[in-house]
Amino acid sequence: MMPSLFIAHGAPLIAIENNEYTQFLTQLGQTLPRPKAVVIFSAHWESNTQKVSEVDQYSTIYDFGGFDPELYRIQYPAQGKLEISQEIEDLFTKSGIPFGVETQRGLDHGAWVVLRLLYPDADIPVIAMSVNSQLAPEEHYKIGKALSVLRANDILVIGSGGTVHNLRAVKWEDNGEVDPWALEFDDWLAHHLTNWDLPSLFKYETLAPNAQYAVPPYGKEHFIPIFYAMGAADDRQKATLLHRSFRYGNLSHSVWQFGS
Repeated sequence: MMPSLFIAHGAPLIAIENNEYTQFLTQLGQTLPRPKAVVIFSAHWESNTQKVSEVDQYSTIYDFGGFDPELYRIQYPAQGKLEISQEIEDLFTKSGIPFGVETQRGLDHGAWVVLRLLYPDADIPVIAMSVNSQLAPEEHYKIGKALSVLRANDILVIGSGGTVHNLRAVKWEDNGEVDPWALEFDDWLAHHLTNWDLPSLFKYETLAPNAQYAVPPYGKEHFIPIFYAMGAADDRQKATLLHRSFRYGNLSHSVWQFGS
């Protein structure tokens, strides 16, 4: 049974960096069972209605500015797979989840940065999925749960975002120290994820320490992919922290595995 994953995509620079985190993601791609396809929910694709990609060949979107010119030369020419997109649409229909189809949009950096580290040859079909930060966590989880059967068919579901992602608080002059407030929030999250404590997780905004700072209202789209990934493993409620580190004082680099 394929697991589902939550992967922090950090800053775009990890696409060209060689560090502890990029090495971990590269190794993870080599040790996971090879998937038939990847379904990825990216924090950088927001829509009011759940969108499912039906794209034959993805372009590479550079949805950032002011970084090393090398980043803008990277290409990740992944292909889609229509039959899996249509299977997802059927699953949403059966679960009563409204959705729309997207036939043109490429892969944003929340998707291609992660996928390029896991599967550098771009030889695994990808189905890109949007996120909706206006929904309640229960609804994100429900959307992921509708896709749980895909894992039995060797399809990997990934939520790409960040557990602590407040760009107004990051310290670009990184001295290696982690802000206590970020650790406190992430420790609370780890405890409740490990215990699959959905009632508490769904109320993280009021229960988790420093939640409004770790997950500011303008940055919820980076946190919510964790609920899509969890929901996709609802049939096997097991959560394992595979990696955790921080950059720039508080930007989390965490990887959670669900379902196995």
